[in-house]
Amino acid sequence: MTPFLLSVAAAPARSPSVLELLRSGGVFMIPLALCSILALAFVLDRAWRLRWKRLGSAGFGDALLDAYRAGGVSQALALCREQNTPLARIHEAGLQRANESTERAERAVEEAGVREVRVLSSSLRPLIVIASIAPLLGLLGTVWGIILCFQQIGLRGGLGRPEQLADGISQALVTTAAGLLIAIPAQAAYYWFRARIDGFVERSERSYERFAGGLGEPAPAPAPAPIVHVAEPVSVPAQPEPQS
Repeated sequence: MTPFLLSVAAAPARSPSVLELLRSGGVFMIPLALCSILALAFVLDRAWRLRWKRLGSAGFGDALLDAYRAGGVSQALALCREQNTPLARIHEAGLQRANESTERAERAVEEAGVREVRVLSSSLRPLIVIASIAPLLGLLGTVWGIILCFQQIGLRGGLGRPEQLADGISQALVTTAAGLLIAIPAQAAYYWFRARIDGFVERSERSYERFAGGLGEPAPAPAPAPIVHVAEPVSVPAQPEPQS
């Protein structure tokens, strides 16, 4: 054998590129690609919607207390409706019961908080669905690929060629790897958003406690008007007219 043929025989096989691996996954890569696109879209959308600015600013309780002291319940309600954030809607529920007992107002705040948290949590369900379905789709693609691999080996009589079996199984495992690559970030994003919602619950409780505690404090007295001393006019006695 010539040195050229020896060098060719000893050369290692070229590793497939990422695009070739994705293509080798077969038709099951199509739903997996859709899952990856949906997961990315939901992550970006929830990251935008669950910003602190959209949930409610940290200084909203102080601003609401100032509005209440300045204009009463009507001005505080106007501020809540102007903000229209989950935190503002929670405070609005308590202000609507301001003329009733404290227990009813607190119960209204709790019910509003439960509703807002339920809405925020339900928006994360697509991430859980994708994180659950993507690995199953990948596993299904792997099982289907192994079935086709053994069928080809049985038809071609390639049982004595382990390289053919290894190549087919490696292609079948591509779908499992793709499913895990989609599910792991989706699951991590879900728990990160859940932590953000839990932080919002704690912030809402502190904000309402600060607002309710500030209602019992006396409002600062207005500065007294400056006293202007007006000098009294000095009466000048009339001079007697000279007699002619």
